[in-house]
Amino acid sequence: MGEAKTKSDLFSHIRQDLPASIVVFFVAVPLCLGIALASGAPLFSGLIAGIIGGIVVGSLSNSPLGVSGPAAGLAVIVLTAIQSFGAFEIFLVAVVLAGVIQIVMGLLKGGVIGYYFPSSVIKGMLAGIGIIIILKQIPHAFGYDADYEGDLAFLQADGENTFSELVRMLEYISPGAVLVSILSLTILLSWDLYLAHRHKIFKLIQGPLVAVAAGIGYQALTTAFFPHLAIEAQHLVTVPVAGSFGGFIDQFSFPDFSHIINPEVWIVAVTLAIVASLETLLCVEATDKLDPRKRVTNTNRELIAQGSGNILAGLIGGLPITQVIVRSSANIQYGGQTKMSAILHGVFLLVCIVAIPFVLNLIPLAVLACILFVVGYKLAKPSLFRQIYRLGWQQFAPFLVTILGIVFTDLLKGIAMGMIVGVVLLLRNSIKNSHFLHQKFEDSGHKKVKMVLAEEVTFLNKGAILAALNELEEGTHLTIDMSDSVSIDYDVLEIIDNFKHTSESKGIHVNLVNRGNVETVDY
Repeated sequence: MGEAKTKSDLFSHIRQDLPASIVVFFVAVPLCLGIALASGAPLFSGLIAGIIGGIVVGSLSNSPLGVSGPAAGLAVIVLTAIQSFGAFEIFLVAVVLAGVIQIVMGLLKGGVIGYYFPSSVIKGMLAGIGIIIILKQIPHAFGYDADYEGDLAFLQADGENTFSELVRMLEYISPGAVLVSILSLTILLSWDLYLAHRHKIFKLIQGPLVAVAAGIGYQALTTAFFPHLAIEAQHLVTVPVAGSFGGFIDQFSFPDFSHIINPEVWIVAVTLAIVASLETLLCVEATDKLDPRKRVTNTNRELIAQGSGNILAGLIGGLPITQVIVRSSANIQYGGQTKMSAILHGVFLLVCIVAIPFVLNLIPLAVLACILFVVGYKLAKPSLFRQIYRLGWQQFAPFLVTILGIVFTDLLKGIAMGMIVGVVLLLRNSIKNSHFLHQKFEDSGHKKVKMVLAEEVTFLNKGAILAALNELEEGTHLTIDMSDSVSIDYDVLEIIDNFKHTSESKGIHVNLVNRGNVETVDY
């Protein structure tokens, strides 16, 4: 019964999941290839990672909308490791070991780490990625593809940065790519703003599918009749095409386990496991926030699923896998409801790579850039900025710093910057909220002050409490009330103790109100 129910649940939203999976498939193809290229690995290894991320990780995970595959955030680690080892087969051993480490982390409940990222930072991450997607895809839309697809870092592999690339592209504009971009954006916006609201058929057949079909049609037509307007091969998707079944099998690589005792392999494995797990947990948090139904992913199970995927990827020649926010957000925006959309996108990758890679190689990158424009805009809508701003600087400052950090550095550094600002503001508020002062004057003219300590008082509150005590005027009657305090650091108690012993000389009378279960020094 349980198995039947699970299968029923998977197919219960197939009318929404199928169109979404096709969009995610189109987004995933160039990203898989681009990240493999940037990693110095065989192009086929990126496609393997995409297939496993969809079918295997998608099946094992309980993330309803998350989509996994090769991640740009790991590209530098992968490139450095392959160059250091001198062989891709040795690197694959590290991928397998990283998967094992991730499974152990999941079994040890390491997924709880994901819950410690503030909402303002996660929302900043989404907006930052939306902005960087748009900036990075503008050159592709104009036919300048020097930077690899999927790159989210400010400093690019082609020697440019995100903004200098926009200037550089002006020297290499492709008329064909521009025409396809205009056509694609017209289709996508018409679908999104008008047609999708007119009839159900326009929800079943998504705008991106029509845009891709139009792009393929444009390329086929211009190649046959208007060669001067055709898009050059380097501006099209480039899936490896095997001449035979044997050639297809030869594209797989297998790990060289004779290097499993190499300490450098283990160092790379641990690095991959930590970074991949962190990126996955961040993406899980972000995806859950985007989920209209507000479902919550089991992060420990997610680590086990990712680890299983990485073990298999390492065994057959794939890049390391994480859950990826670009594909996940595209899945959500185009109507995905269950994890079946992620699984189906992996199935489409597998079938198309085996059966019709030559058709995929007719897709202009400009079309896919336009699809990502829409994804990026929906992640970074102006309304999101207004919403966070209204919540105050406690929320807006980490949000804004995270965005700027992502745009001008990379994903993990940007999140780290946002976290630092969030922690500083948290500590600042903690210091400010260590105590409350109530003041009034007695009939005798003495000033009466009551200081009520907070529930938790730590050494961070020393400065604020000491400053408040030192500002008291001569003749003040001070009551320090610890009734609400559950724990008070010794450092704070020492300050109170010292002040009580010196207060008489200042003409200040101190009375302490203690709570029985709060340990204090003996006055």
